[in-house]
Amino acid sequence: MNAKELYNLQIQTIETIKATGRKPSLLLHSCCGPCNTYPMEYLSQYFQLTLFFNNHNIYPYEEYKRRFDELLDYVKHFEKQEDIKIDVILPPDYLNASFSEKLKPFADEKEGGTRCNMCFALRMAEAMKYAAKHEFEYIATVMSVSRHKNALAIHDIATKQIQRYPNLNYLPSNFKKGNGYNRGIELSKEHNMYRQSYCGCQFSQSCGKEHQGCE
Repeated sequence: MNAKELYNLQIQTIETIKATGRKPSLLLHSCCGPCNTYPMEYLSQYFQLTLFFNNHNIYPYEEYKRRFDELLDYVKHFEKQEDIKIDVILPPDYLNASFSEKLKPFADEKEGGTRCNMCFALRMAEAMKYAAKHEFEYIATVMSVSRHKNALAIHDIATKQIQRYPNLNYLPSNFKKGNGYNRGIELSKEHNMYRQSYCGCQFSQSCGKEHQGCE
């Protein structure tokens, strides 16, 4: 499968859901405000959304809180604009120390390698466990909207993990396609959102690349 085929699978899945005439529940793993702009706009047409901010990778805590607060501010605006309700779930504990220990053996790797894939897998596993426990019908992540995230790698990780949960469906997605990335940039600038300059973990701080409004 290539990136275009993944996007086509996303469209086909959405069309199937539209044909049912109902909006199933979806838990959306959400990493920050800017990355959420387009996926929320797109998915709220077809799903009852709940956002799940499980991002123990983000360092330091002040950065973690800033990204969460930015997300909350945008959700409040979006709810008012669209006249809908979107719950935002924040796990009770910030577990950066233990999370970072798991990533530490791959600290010197460039972004996009084993460390990043492990980070994706850990966060998706936690989100899926929560979604299954609370009987959501679908789960997805906004991460594929970023041009710095490999949508195919995320899809591969998620499709393997979802097999543990027979009553939970993973929504295949490549949100950067279909003008999703550009739309996200447009919305984040329109709302003057904080657009971080590194992915999140302490090891990515040395990257030094401008991430253009998303992880």
